[in-house]
Amino acid sequence: MTSGLNIGVVGAGIVGVSTAEWLRRDGHNVTLFDRVKPGSTEQTSYGNAGLLARTAVIPASVPGILRHVPSMLFDKDGPLFLKWSYLPKLMPWLIPFLRNGRESRVREIAAALDTILGDSVDQHFALAKGTAAETLIETGNYAYIYKDRKGFEKDAFGFAIRREHGAEWEEWDRDALLEQDPNLSEDAGFAVALKDHGWIRDPGAYTAALLDAFRAGGGVFRLGEVSDIAPGAERPLITAGGETIAFDHIVVASGVWSRRMAERLGHKVPLEAERGYHMMFKNPSHKPSIPYMMADAKFAVTPMDGGLRCAGLIEFGGIDAPASDAPLEIFERRIKRIYPSLTWDSTESWMGRRPSTPDSLPLIGHSTKAKGVWFAFGAQHVGLTSGPKTGRLVADMIAGRTPNMDMTPFATDRFDRA
Repeated sequence: MTSGLNIGVVGAGIVGVSTAEWLRRDGHNVTLFDRVKPGSTEQTSYGNAGLLARTAVIPASVPGILRHVPSMLFDKDGPLFLKWSYLPKLMPWLIPFLRNGRESRVREIAAALDTILGDSVDQHFALAKGTAAETLIETGNYAYIYKDRKGFEKDAFGFAIRREHGAEWEEWDRDALLEQDPNLSEDAGFAVALKDHGWIRDPGAYTAALLDAFRAGGGVFRLGEVSDIAPGAERPLITAGGETIAFDHIVVASGVWSRRMAERLGHKVPLEAERGYHMMFKNPSHKPSIPYMMADAKFAVTPMDGGLRCAGLIEFGGIDAPASDAPLEIFERRIKRIYPSLTWDSTESWMGRRPSTPDSLPLIGHSTKAKGVWFAFGAQHVGLTSGPKTGRLVADMIAGRTPNMDMTPFATDRFDRA
């Protein structure tokens, strides 16, 4: 194994911190860069649903999605939002995204996602073991909540694919649901409880704790904006805070902002900011013992240290547009429908930007345009779930260890070739 290299990692969300820590454990001198401190509310890793969703292999684009888009957009409780002025900019991403909804393609994407999600709970424990982050990991079932069995049957395609990739579940009728959670309204009449999942009780604190372990082990964190990445004459270069530093290797793991860096190197990266929201209900009168997915509303309900978090939904509007009110209003309306007696002291709202590719697959591996530069971004809805595994894969490849899985679906030049 090659060790003792100087490596820079750009982006300190869950993927970047995981990558930096695995590289540090390999004996490298690692410097981690970000414009905000890990765990900050400005990070996408802060505001997710906290799920370690190992069976989340179904991409957002599935057969028949096009005919459902109008109803999702115009339903006041629908899961999809669009800033209409952004539509022309979205089209080059949206068209191939919809094309990837063919059944055969969905199965290919699901198979690829399973390779980075299937062992995600174990990967998180391996990364967090012996750190304060380990105490924030919970394990158990993850339940999809439906009004009745018919709702579940409409999702048969996705659950069949999950089963093909090893998913196991229990089916709970209304009586079984009430045994688990007597506060549920009649809107919860049936559930599918997926086994062997996990969740993080405080995603921001979790990422911050991993950073603390990285620094305690000798890793370096530099707070500041990375303004440029360049190939360099001999070694790749990072420019941050007006200083240009040469590294043996550089890993780009800065989420949706990775697109700008990759394009400077000559890559085509159709990476879209798929904006997601959360609302934290603080000091709730009750909360579930496990996470729920509200199947029709397409958002998760997760018990956390800070209260009850509703997270998810999709909005397209670019990176810089301000947050919208409508998605947040859905959370409050829908949580009262499922928990009519719920009370809380206050709420916290948040919006983040998921880095999403048209094929719902991240870019993981070596840049074909710049020697010594590696990509680890584009994980859409499963960044937290896949972060430790992605970091380990990059560390393996830098060390010359061949991953025991097919990396072709995650090729960094697949959009260049397209």
